[in-house]
Amino acid sequence: MEANQYLNDFYNHYDEDSRLLFQHGSVEFLTTMRYIEKYLKHGDKVLEIGAGTGRYSHALARRGHPVDAVELVAHNIEVFRQNTRPGESVTIAQGNALDLSAFADNAYDVTLLLGPLYHLYTQDDKRRALREAIRVTKPGGVVFAAYVISDGCLLDEGFRRGNISVAEYVRDGLLDARTFAASSQPKDLFELVRKEDVDELMSVFPVTRLHYVASDGCALLLRDEIDAMDADSFALYLKYHFATCERADLAGITSHAVDIFRK
Repeated sequence: MEANQYLNDFYNHYDEDSRLLFQHGSVEFLTTMRYIEKYLKHGDKVLEIGAGTGRYSHALARRGHPVDAVELVAHNIEVFRQNTRPGESVTIAQGNALDLSAFADNAYDVTLLLGPLYHLYTQDDKRRALREAIRVTKPGGVVFAAYVISDGCLLDEGFRRGNISVAEYVRDGLLDARTFAASSQPKDLFELVRKEDVDELMSVFPVTRLHYVASDGCALLLRDEIDAMDADSFALYLKYHFATCERADLAGITSHAVDIFRK
């Protein structure tokens, strides 16, 4: 199943691996892995849906977990395979988060949906992807669903760095003129949401939320300062971030969030 052309064009030229190598970019990865490791037990099976180039899949396989991965974009699959080391218990197949019919019900202990919801633009499609992720997860298993959060991105890309024109986004209807809530189409690449949108999406599923995490918090807003930190300062910043990333009063001040729930 092919990705839409906007996604192909973007990921054919975007180096996701490099983004995560910077200290500020690693905050999201380290935070998400911290929570994944909280729930993974020895021998647990993992499915990563929308695995990209395999940053999480490879990290977990190298820790001894059997991992199956699904990715839509052919270029990302090529890089994923290039990054695979001998002996890793990992598979990769092309597929779509909206249709996981190749995978059995109740098959995985942990299911990662860390990218597809960035690129789904209707409530029906988002719920379909979530429903599929839940279906393939064992009863009692844990699902991780990641989102791009509008306010953190607006503060960073718009007001701080000027990579987007906030005024133009309001004029063009991408931001509500009163609430600054975002709306997107496939040509805009990323679907930007707020926590209340996530709560509404999840309201129809009989699952139990374990954590809602601001996975990179202020890391993008403070990218220059974080990248300039020495090892001790960065370790202290991470300690602060880990202590505060579930605070409800800070939930919107992040560029990415991960909703963690038990089936």
